[in-house]
Amino acid sequence: MKQIEIGHGSGGRLTRELIKNILLKYINSEELRPLEDAAILNLSNSLTAFTTDSYVIRPLFFPGGDIGKLSVCGTVNDLVVSGAVPKYISLGLIIEEGFSLDSLEQIVKSIGNAAKEAGVRIVTGDTKVVEKNKCDGIYINTTGVGEVVKEMPLSNVSDGDAVIITGTVGDHGTSIAITREEFSIEAPVRSDCAALNGLLTPLFEIDGIKWMRDPTRGGVATVLVELSESLGLGVQVFEDRVPVREDVRFISDMLGYDPLYLANEGKAIIIASAESSNKVLGTLKRHPLGENAALIGKVTSKFKGVRLKTRIGGERLLDMLEEDMLPRIC
Repeated sequence: MKQIEIGHGSGGRLTRELIKNILLKYINSEELRPLEDAAILNLSNSLTAFTTDSYVIRPLFFPGGDIGKLSVCGTVNDLVVSGAVPKYISLGLIIEEGFSLDSLEQIVKSIGNAAKEAGVRIVTGDTKVVEKNKCDGIYINTTGVGEVVKEMPLSNVSDGDAVIITGTVGDHGTSIAITREEFSIEAPVRSDCAALNGLLTPLFEIDGIKWMRDPTRGGVATVLVELSESLGLGVQVFEDRVPVREDVRFISDMLGYDPLYLANEGKAIIIASAESSNKVLGTLKRHPLGENAALIGKVTSKFKGVRLKTRIGGERLLDMLEEDMLPRIC
């Protein structure tokens, strides 16, 4: 009998197959079918973005954030990369019996601070408590609603478009790996957990913006593979242009991780026309969260799939991993 594996929740190939073979088999609305980070709804002649996510990260507290901050920032980011201005969030808490009240207060404080900083309002919620050992401390579910101001369907993307990343990759995944496994590594690596609406909403005014996605589970490589498969076009990535912190690169090499597949919680991939790419980069770099933004590749009709031009001049194919290198990452 086939069973759910941990990899089915990792955002890789197994997740994709689960969605295609079971979920879309029975739940296949027009709004759901694009499988974007937020569904675009037509309510009272205006477009609304609607998204939901669940957070089961281990450990609950990590350098740069905690499950509370992550739940707000992740929901805000799913809305803004869908072209929406985030407005409202619901909050669902599933708490294990015996969970520390001090830890709960710290998490809720982080939620309140993150919502205030992102300019969103938490307007409804629910709390459930389950028996001891039936939950890993606390799980959080959020639903976000935003007002669409920039429609960016995937069909906008075409041959020659620029691929831009808003900053260094792999920070979140590396931070979680070090904290979870308690490696004796002294490195100032912090999660990049952050709400991106302040960084990205100014880009809505630029005509050449085609599409956005935040590369969380599965990292940059997985997002670009999904993009390539959906479009039927190729993506060329240049390794020497991808911004990676030196300590993240060192730790990844030591642990056998590839930063391109590590999760990010404060970065976005942007597809823009080649003509607008300099304007996009200039806008990003004026914001503290975008100072390391870089043009890392291009969309091409010359081949299909995602190809990485390595630093030494070689080339390798990037594909989806069967499962994430680090489960329970968000």
